[in-house]
Amino acid sequence: MSAILLIPAVAGCGSDGDDEPKNVSAKTAALGTITPGVIKVAVQPYAPYTSVQGDRIVGLDGDILAYAAKKLGLEVKPQVTDFAGMLAGVQSRRVDITIGGVAWSADRQKQGLFTDPPYYSPPAMAVRSGKTYKTVDDLKGLQLGTVEGYVWVKSIQAVPGAKLHAYPDANGVFDDLGAGRVDVGFLDPLIIIAAQKERPELKIDTQYMTPPTAAQVKAKPAYQYFQPYQTGFYLPKKATKLEKAISAQIDAMYENGELEKLVKKYGGDPEQFLKPSADVATARRGVDRPQDWTPPSIAQ
Repeated sequence: MSAILLIPAVAGCGSDGDDEPKNVSAKTAALGTITPGVIKVAVQPYAPYTSVQGDRIVGLDGDILAYAAKKLGLEVKPQVTDFAGMLAGVQSRRVDITIGGVAWSADRQKQGLFTDPPYYSPPAMAVRSGKTYKTVDDLKGLQLGTVEGYVWVKSIQAVPGAKLHAYPDANGVFDDLGAGRVDVGFLDPLIIIAAQKERPELKIDTQYMTPPTAAQVKAKPAYQYFQPYQTGFYLPKKATKLEKAISAQIDAMYENGELEKLVKKYGGDPEQFLKPSADVATARRGVDRPQDWTPPSIAQ
């Protein structure tokens, strides 16, 4: 989602000016949040990754952050905005963090800090039941849909003979997929899985693409967006202590089975979501991670 939106960070979200909670430990205060003991989180409505219910953030990203925040003694306070506002709120330090499928990129890390990946987002396709597509070559000449502004627009435009159908939101993709006007829809995987359950009349399946080879990406750089991407929680540049603390909690959740449990809760496949592809390490080593950094993973 955010991961894949090509929108400049122009909007912002404001600080709510809440007083800090009582009895904040010195260890928690040392994390350096804007308000000691509170972690202010910018999110957009994007179920089942992030939704706000009352004063809680629910969804996969929301549950991961809630677990980490509890371990660190932080009270989570959400601020609802749009994707541009999420990035701008972090980069101007009006919030402590933003979550919700935000993709790591070399450009974004120049203006903020990324945690270790809480999960990896595989290249998912919504297809009509009974149809099977596995590779980029299988997409040639097909009717392909996605949401306006998502980087899959570029990928689809690079597929020989394929016709792009771009929609204002995911519902448009699903509607036309169900009606047979589109063969394949490209969206974040949990969105497709949720639609399968909520709209069974569409008769759609979730399939995962075999990523294009390095040679294919070299020949057509836009194909890189058909590869898995690493997500991250995104923080202000100065929030080094908080980033390290949350990354440590994320790494622990790979080890103790908590992430596997949460991915399954939202219908995801841990083998797809919690094992990094080879390019994850190479992308970040020497950029915002040490040269010997190993991306977190469930047991191989």
